[in-house]
Amino acid sequence: MSIAPFNASTYLGDRNTANLVGLKGRLDTLTNQLASGKTATTYGGLGTGRTTSLSAHAALSALDGYDAAITGATTRVTLANLSITQINNLGTNLQRSLAASNGSTIDNTPQIARNSLDAAIDALNIDMGGQYLFGGRATDAPPVATADTILNGDVARNLDGLKTLIAEQKAADLGTGSGRITTAANGATVSLSEDGIGAAGMEMRANFGFRLLGATSSNPAAIEPSATGGGAPSNVSFKFAAAPQGGDRIRVTLDQPDGTQTFVDYAIKAAATDDDPTALRPDVAEAVLNQRFGADREKNFGKATVAGIQGPDRVGITSTYSGGTPASLTLGLIGTPLAGDTVTVSVGLRDGTTQTLTLTARATADAASTTEFSLEGDRETIAKSLSNAVTNALKGSASTSLAASSASRAAQDFFAGSQSPGFAPRRITFANGQATGYTEQASTKTVIWYKGDDTSPDPRATATAQIGANRILNIGTQANEAPIRAVLSGLAIIAADPGTTAVSGTPDAQRFSALADSARALLVTDSRKGGGVPGIASDMGLAANTLSNTKADNRTNRATLEGSLDGVENISAQEVTAQLLQLQTQLQASYQVTSMLSKLNLVNYLS
Repeated sequence: MSIAPFNASTYLGDRNTANLVGLKGRLDTLTNQLASGKTATTYGGLGTGRTTSLSAHAALSALDGYDAAITGATTRVTLANLSITQINNLGTNLQRSLAASNGSTIDNTPQIARNSLDAAIDALNIDMGGQYLFGGRATDAPPVATADTILNGDVARNLDGLKTLIAEQKAADLGTGSGRITTAANGATVSLSEDGIGAAGMEMRANFGFRLLGATSSNPAAIEPSATGGGAPSNVSFKFAAAPQGGDRIRVTLDQPDGTQTFVDYAIKAAATDDDPTALRPDVAEAVLNQRFGADREKNFGKATVAGIQGPDRVGITSTYSGGTPASLTLGLIGTPLAGDTVTVSVGLRDGTTQTLTLTARATADAASTTEFSLEGDRETIAKSLSNAVTNALKGSASTSLAASSASRAAQDFFAGSQSPGFAPRRITFANGQATGYTEQASTKTVIWYKGDDTSPDPRATATAQIGANRILNIGTQANEAPIRAVLSGLAIIAADPGTTAVSGTPDAQRFSALADSARALLVTDSRKGGGVPGIASDMGLAANTLSNTKADNRTNRATLEGSLDGVENISAQEVTAQLLQLQTQLQASYQVTSMLSKLNLVNYLS
């Protein structure tokens, strides 16, 4: 191995050449920077700034996705809010119309209600790019049936509509015409009693007709009302012919102390825990229901009592009523009534309201009167007149207030129904023309007005928007939300009615006035409490505000990220130009010196 001799001149030449190449490379880099405005064309060329660049680009890409989601969500929320606002306005406008016509004889109000129902359904069937907004997770088809199908049914498919359910409910509530309260005179005593003897009778008592509350007298020395006796509810037990399956739904009906009815709904889930308030395991469903609505009923539901149960036909649910007594009272004529004396009987309706029937003693009175009884004859004769007047008053109220309450209940039952197995609208069974109770097997002969998804406990969670790395906004809506159902019920019971041209004060005018009151109770919403349809609109408004604020935050974050990228990736043209001019001067000087040195030899040096 040999070592080459050191040559100083060669070393200096190599160094000069390397310096020139380096300067030339720097010149090329500055030229590219000046042309592109960028620090480098590769991340490697950014040096330590490449980490900042990579992170900033990833964050900007994520912001692009979030902004796209916000844009789509904003459109959805805006459309949903417009629909909800329209539904609220339709309900409010009909409520005002009913208030104006209440007690009068406006015969075009049902047509106004029908037009409003059509408009409400159109609002609920709105879609965005083919996706329907009010069907929950089911977005591929309109979630709400047409108004004609809802009211009149689907004849081709042998499905009944709301008008049929209202007629059945009225027949069940009226009974023989007096609202299922029987009045009889026995000597000088008038007795009033709720219908309902035996288990079948108590099931009827739990669901239909007036509730007998009490009576008062302006002259107890002549007509003495007794306290209301009986009225004890039945004990109810359930039996399943077959175990339910996952996905089945079971609905238990409860009578509240004020007379209204509420539903307790359960989904059958294999993974349900024993204390789950909304789901049941298939293997223990029967036992748990009997426990919750039997021994543990008061602990779970207070003073509410069981009125019925409904489930899929395949499960074969039956209920047994045992014990219980109908309410009763007496009006004893223990003295001689005077003209002007009054007796007031109070009965409860199934919507939680109370009706008072006041009867006034007169020297003579029409046998068909609903407000007066005759004092002619002895006490037994007066008792018969009083009994007849009470019956007339009950029939009059049954054909007006109770009939209106029946229509309201039927509408609320209809709109509480869904396509989930077990949750079809409740139907009443009849035998020999008389109602015998609600069927326990969900009917397949009724129009299902809502075809959307109803399995989520939170309608807002049925549609979401990812608006941030850790932010998911719930923006879902469903047409079967309780406030919307109430407005639809109010619109529908007026639209289903034939209306009236009767003179104010006549029975038909009173009937329509009572129906208008029932509809107004459904249409009214108290926005001060944040409930009703305005509550849903408020949810959408808050969502829209969140979307707007988030988009503004994203703009700020984007500007910050772009600023950091500008400092890393972009370069100042003025700075590059100055460096380029300086480098050109250095390079030119280096070239000249190199050229001069390359010509240097001994002769030139000596000369």
